[in-house]
Parts: sequence; C-alpha cells; structure tokens
Amino acid sequence: MKNTFLTLCCLLLTVSSQAAINNCSDKNYRAFDFWLGQWQVTTTKDNIVRTSKISQINDGCTILEEYSTPSGYTGKSFNIYDKNSGKWHQTWTDNSGLLLILTGNRVANQMILSGSLEQNGETVMQRIIWTANKDGSVRQHWQTKKPNEDNWQDAFDGLYRKK
Repeated sequence: MKNTFLTLCCLLLTVSSQAAINNCSDKNYRAFDFWLGQWQVTTTKDNIVRTSKISQINDGCTILEEYSTPSGYTGKSFNIYDKNSGKWHQTWTDNSGLLLILTGNRVANQMILSGSLEQNGETVMQRIIWTANKDGSVRQHWQTKKPNEDNWQDAFDGLYRKK
C-alpha cells in the first residue's frame, strides 16, 4: 500500500511538472491573439449586429469563440496550435448541428484555415481567412468551393470591431 501511494505521488508530480513545462508560451501559440476580445460583428449584406467573445482558456493554450446573433443562432469554436504538426486547428459547432474542422497557419497579418464539409453528397471546400486590420478590427472572410466550381463563393464576410 505504501509503495502504491509513493508511486501515485511520483506520477502526479511528474504530470504536474510536465503541464508546467507545456504551458503554451511559445510564440506560435500567440499567433491568433489578434482575435481576442469582445466584438460586435457586422456585414455589408445586412444591418444585423452579431456578438462574439473570443477568450483564452486552458491556461492560454486554447482560444474559445462564443458567437451569437439576435435571432438566436449560436456557435462556438475551439482553436489551438498543435506543436506536433506545426499547425493551427479550429473545431466549430453551432445550434444547427454543424461541425466544421479547419487547419492552417498564420501568414503575415492573416490566419488562414481550411477544410471540407460533406453537403448533399459533395465534398465542399471551406476556407476562412481572419485579417488583423491596422485599426484594430478583424475581417473574417469565409468562402466555399464546390468540386465543379473554379471560383470561391462568399459564405460570410464579417467585420469584427471591439465593443
């Protein structure tokens, strides 16, 4: 019993020491920090003011997005840098049942993530580009492309402005 207790204590110390070492302080984990904040989101297509709260969770290792519209649409995403692959990952879910998984990286002042969705028997490519603007706003430009199309189509083009 005493040996089991000592082994368990050593294991817990090792795990907590490892967690302290892997605290996500590397600059790659900060590449999406330009998106952090409380935002009002608008588009040029309508007058709807959406809200989005982007915060760090899990000791700064994960970015949580909480998005909502006045009509009741809500969605959340988890965003994390994976040091093993050297890529950023986003998992988005919403109250319509959509699951979107994207992967990519920051290039200059943009985070570019892409993936695909199965829609009506077709694999539809998805690409979202977040641009950090000089005035502190962020543009989120979501585009889709079906297999038989040459050009990307706009799905959402929003401007995030701090509240």
